[in-house]
Amino acid sequence: MDITLTSAFLVGLLGSTHCLGMCGGIVGALTLGLHDDIRRSPPRLFPYLAAYNLGRIASYAIAGAVVGFLSAQILRIAPPEQARLIAKIITGGFMIALGLYLAGWWPGLMALERLGGKLWTRIEPLGRRFLPVNHPAKALALGLVWGWLPCGLVYSALAWSLATGDPGRGALLMLAFGLGTLPMLFAMGAATRWLGQFTRRPWVRRGAGMLILLFGLYTLFAPGAHSGHGGDHAGHDHSAHRSLQ
Repeated sequence: MDITLTSAFLVGLLGSTHCLGMCGGIVGALTLGLHDDIRRSPPRLFPYLAAYNLGRIASYAIAGAVVGFLSAQILRIAPPEQARLIAKIITGGFMIALGLYLAGWWPGLMALERLGGKLWTRIEPLGRRFLPVNHPAKALALGLVWGWLPCGLVYSALAWSLATGDPGRGALLMLAFGLGTLPMLFAMGAATRWLGQFTRRPWVRRGAGMLILLFGLYTLFAPGAHSGHGGDHAGHDHSAHRSLQ
């Protein structure tokens, strides 16, 4: 199966059942710092929420481009068949881990979050410079910082970017993933409370986790399923060879 932007969007949408617990609380804390007139008026609050999330998703795209660039250098060394196998294992393995994590059956991705926490301790102080948030531009800057918060869901999506072997495709994939998380984190007022209660139900989390787990198993074991990198890898090699002749 090719990695598609639609697939990345759906993983972001399903996986965002995990987001309200952590990121939803962050949004709530940030908006509490706004003036009461803004917080109580959805039209006036909208630019701030939009800016937070635009910054967050932009940081995902930047991370996807960086990871895609690094993987391009690594996968270029491997033969095409081996590159396809590596990409397939990375993608399917992380999707299975994410599914188990979201369903509450295996907390393995928490180890990655702890490792990411070391980087976060260096980045987080930058966000304090934009507090209090009294303008959408500050909200945008804070969102750019917020996007680097340690999160197993984001790390799993980045594994897809690693498998693309291309900075542009890595960025687009993370952009689609970020857009998938947007509905859950953009909800306001009563909708946020309702979604929070809904996503805390065990069957919702387990259902989302199971769907992502099945997708990972399909990626690993279905005949002809691949990450979408190998064919492009081979094509780039041939085109590069022709350009040198």
